[in-house]
Amino acid sequence: MKSSVLLFGCGKVGVRLGEALVASGHRVFAVRRRTEALPESFTGIALDYREPFAAALPEVDSMVVTLTPDRAERDSPDLVTPLQRLAAALPARPRRVVLVSSTGVFAGDPGLRPLTEDDVPQPQSVRSQALLDSEDEARRLFDAVVVRPAGIYGPGREHLLRQVARGAALDRERRTNRVHETDLVRALRELVRSPEPPRTLHAVDGHPAPLGEVADYIAHRLGVPAPPDSEAGPSGHVVSGERFASFMGTLAYPDYRSGYDEIIAAGDAERWR
Repeated sequence: MKSSVLLFGCGKVGVRLGEALVASGHRVFAVRRRTEALPESFTGIALDYREPFAAALPEVDSMVVTLTPDRAERDSPDLVTPLQRLAAALPARPRRVVLVSSTGVFAGDPGLRPLTEDDVPQPQSVRSQALLDSEDEARRLFDAVVVRPAGIYGPGREHLLRQVARGAALDRERRTNRVHETDLVRALRELVRSPEPPRTLHAVDGHPAPLGEVADYIAHRLGVPAPPDSEAGPSGHVVSGERFASFMGTLAYPDYRSGYDEIIAAGDAERWR
């Protein structure tokens, strides 16, 4: 029999993951504040993780946790209390739990060399500390696998395209990683199913690049001038994607060029202006 999976927090990535799991025969439960827009193939559970849980949760084989703070909470989110409420509300601990965190746990690290999953984050902001605290709590409560995406992009995630099309100034020297949403969804699906997944995984493609390099490429493809520099100076960090490449094999979008080429080819440049 195929397993049951609980998606705790089910935004765009969660919906795509759930659809892939349903297609392969899994039963999918999805927790979010409003369930009306969920696919009919999901069993929706309306719940606000910021409040004490009012809904009963099912016993499931696996769980993927994605906590997205509201705008008002983004500077100092409490991501530990929801995990504690979740642990208390579950009838039994799932066999596999995957927590979607972020490479933002390294915020403040100068990132002069690629940071690996073996590097210990040294948070220098309230938000990065909150992310790291949630990882530690998820491991304590659920023995969770932690996946840290960086710079998720893809159709519908076109903020950088709009900035470049408008000629907005950018931090051109900022060091960046990214991962296409399609590859992230496949990674989460494989982490749910893998008998021996990596305990921590940086979900990034194999081509980290300064933001200015990426912006220049997009500008060339759109036929607009390269965006100016905000003169913020070097910033950001780079993480290694070696473990991700080993786990995933071939990526659908191995670098930003392949991903943005497809988005631009499928869209109308005028809508990004």
